[in-house]
Amino acid sequence: MPSNSLNSTDTTPAIFASADDGNDAASRYQATVEQHFQSQYGRPATVVVSAPGRVNLIGEHIDYNDGYVLPLAIERSVVIAAAPAPENGPAGQANLYSMDLAESAVIRLDQELQPGSESWVRYVEGVLDGFRQLGVEIPAFDAIVGSTVPLGSGLSSSAALEVATATLLEQLTGRTLGQSEKALLCQKAEHDYAGVPCGIMDQFSSVFGKENELMLIDCCSETVEGIPFNASDVSVLITNSNVKHALVNGEYAARRSQCESALKKLGKTSWRDVTLADVEQANQKDAVGLNETEFRRARHVVTEIHRTLKATDAFRNSDWELAGELLYASHDSLRDDYDVSCPELDILVEIARDIGGENGVYGSRMTGGGFGGCTVSLVANEHVDAVIATITTSYESKTGIKPTCFSSRPARGAHVVKG
Repeated sequence: MPSNSLNSTDTTPAIFASADDGNDAASRYQATVEQHFQSQYGRPATVVVSAPGRVNLIGEHIDYNDGYVLPLAIERSVVIAAAPAPENGPAGQANLYSMDLAESAVIRLDQELQPGSESWVRYVEGVLDGFRQLGVEIPAFDAIVGSTVPLGSGLSSSAALEVATATLLEQLTGRTLGQSEKALLCQKAEHDYAGVPCGIMDQFSSVFGKENELMLIDCCSETVEGIPFNASDVSVLITNSNVKHALVNGEYAARRSQCESALKKLGKTSWRDVTLADVEQANQKDAVGLNETEFRRARHVVTEIHRTLKATDAFRNSDWELAGELLYASHDSLRDDYDVSCPELDILVEIARDIGGENGVYGSRMTGGGFGGCTVSLVANEHVDAVIATITTSYESKTGIKPTCFSSRPARGAHVVKG
């Protein structure tokens, strides 16, 4: 679940601390959440659901700009254990407890829900309201929420919570949603209840994820193409900078507004119809067009769409060198044209560049909304341990902060564990 702190420390449980724990660690954590439910409520959970976070390999800040994105669901999830409220319990309410934050919350189900909460509960409320708007009656229930998605890290802990909540409500109400319908309901919850005008990537990734597949998401048609990722010689390494300079909702909204303004000035209705030549021409001195900020935002969008498609082909062909070059180019664009990086992320990417391909790092970039959070790197399997050691030592010496590194295979999307 999201953190609002200025400095966010990875809170991944110890059973997930090592890389490649995979399904065994997930099963152990799910059992832990179930046990917590038993202790908290004095009876067993009847439903357990799981929804993963995601890491985006490339295609950043273009999911709301008609682009393509290439994420994978990661082996870190939000897990909810729940049961209908007992007959002698309080009526008309949902009782929630967050293991990670040690916080309880009560949501009244017999009253109209309204945006306004500033805590993690707002993501749950938004999904509850989405089901209400579909005419679904929601029974009173008790739930325990746990997460192995590092908080405040840009790995979509909020989307994982939303999608897990929707998956739980499907079980409790008997109303099954289509995959796209569920993802879009959760996106709307984030828009309306968290005030974040996000694109579709995070929620689609959590819903559509499959083991050993990347997802090429077309954010115009809202379709998903599975890209096989069975490579045994490379790993996706995620490094949490363990900083978050601010809750970046305002900056996120500003970038979106700047892109909308630029597109309007370009006289286009979709970024798919914009070429780099269009952007450069609109920036000429004699053109009545883009200001300098809009020009740089537009240049990022157009080039990032192109990079994402090129990188998808590179992953299809196991061309790790080309994929890595595109990751570095994406980071440079996000840093220089989109202004969403930060010193810590830049340091992590520079460390990766210094390690180089000869020592196992093909490429690296910031991932997620920016201003902190994580980098994602493509690393040769035989060098993973050495790369982690070098990144950890170098980053801590330069910043005084210890990073958190873990690798992940593409994981299964939202699913019912028990129920």
